[in-house]
Amino acid sequence: MPRSPMTRTVLAALATGTFLSSAACGVGGGPGPAREAAKTGKVAGEITFRTLQLKPVFTTYVQGVIDAFQRKHPEVKVKWEDVPGDGYNEKLVADAQAGALPDVVNLSTDSFQLLGDRGMLADVARLDPQIAEEYVPGAWEQFKLPGKGDSVYAYPWYVTPEILTYNTDLFREAGLDPAKPPAGVEQFFDYAEQIAARSGGRYSAFMADPKGRLPGDWQKMGVPVLNGTKDAFAFDTPKAVEWVERMKSLYAKGAMPKESLLKSDDINQLYGAGKLVFGPGSPGFVKDIKQNAPQVYATTRVAGAVTGRLGHIGIYAQSLGIRKDTPHPDAAAEFAKWVTNGPNQVAFSKKATIYPSNAAGLADPYFSDRGDGTDAETLARAVGAEELRSAQLDANTPVQWTSQVGDAVVREVQKAIQGQQDARTAVRKAQEEANRLLANAARK
Repeated sequence: MPRSPMTRTVLAALATGTFLSSAACGVGGGPGPAREAAKTGKVAGEITFRTLQLKPVFTTYVQGVIDAFQRKHPEVKVKWEDVPGDGYNEKLVADAQAGALPDVVNLSTDSFQLLGDRGMLADVARLDPQIAEEYVPGAWEQFKLPGKGDSVYAYPWYVTPEILTYNTDLFREAGLDPAKPPAGVEQFFDYAEQIAARSGGRYSAFMADPKGRLPGDWQKMGVPVLNGTKDAFAFDTPKAVEWVERMKSLYAKGAMPKESLLKSDDINQLYGAGKLVFGPGSPGFVKDIKQNAPQVYATTRVAGAVTGRLGHIGIYAQSLGIRKDTPHPDAAAEFAKWVTNGPNQVAFSKKATIYPSNAAGLADPYFSDRGDGTDAETLARAVGAEELRSAQLDANTPVQWTSQVGDAVVREVQKAIQGQQDARTAVRKAQEEANRLLANAARK
């Protein structure tokens, strides 16, 4: 089943971090930290606004937001440029090297850190000292940087939280109670073991996909991914070893499709065909199933995400950063606040499967309506919104966990799951290789 346009956009914008490993050194070789512009009190000038892959699906919405802002501030001209998902992060790096970042730029949690660490983004907490209260606290916190105090380097825009989706018919068939979904990673594995024992190979519990599960599962289990100073990986712990051992055992018992360990099958297709108990943890997935597999949709239930002992959930977050040395800081800041205000974020969320980071927007009744409690899409929207209001929110990966690091860890984990090495050796070797890559990146 094909992904919806918005799902592709979110995945492209939020779930990729490949540029961090390949291009971070290039930014380091560019110009030094820019001088931060100061507000003048005059909202005027021409500013450039860059988004990620919103045309043509959301052209009317975005242009309407721009037009309304320009009517309110007639001395401002907004030049909108939309960039395809492929190569977006590399373009950011190239523009940063050339001193040509847009005045207002769409950033994910990883690209924001890459630019913010190198002094290329304005501190929006300084530009707008009272603005923090307008956003969901967990979303606002996403755009702080270690060692930078209360400085915040982007206005939160749209967000997508984790949820849990599952097939209630298969749940019951496996002897599980659909009213009692798993709450932690360990319980999730316990359920998967029972599903494997009862399914007779006709369906699986979840996709193996170690790259998609790490480091999120470890974080939820209380595994410290980094040391206290965040300059070295520290996940070589008994808990991480336990995770690998459970994955190996579940894989051998058929809790996961065998092919999902080494390649990315379409999880939507497997779930839509009734071959998988747990679907992706994305509200957008529920909409896809409704459109493409209505029979399975009718059996789909939504619950809060598996959180683990810390009560944290993953969050995909997009933001609007302000170029630190923009010649028009007043116009750039006012425009970023305009795009991310409550009404504009609610209007965007009604056109796409996303959520506002704006507190007033998230309080809109649209996000609390559960209907009669039986429609999965309506329930997903309400469950996701409740999580955003109350849960501790974590970025899916720390910036140090680059694509290269993830690949290195996954290689060792895969060997252990397949029985080619023991779990303890796999975790030790994974950490050694991850730290080698981190040290190399620091020297460049």
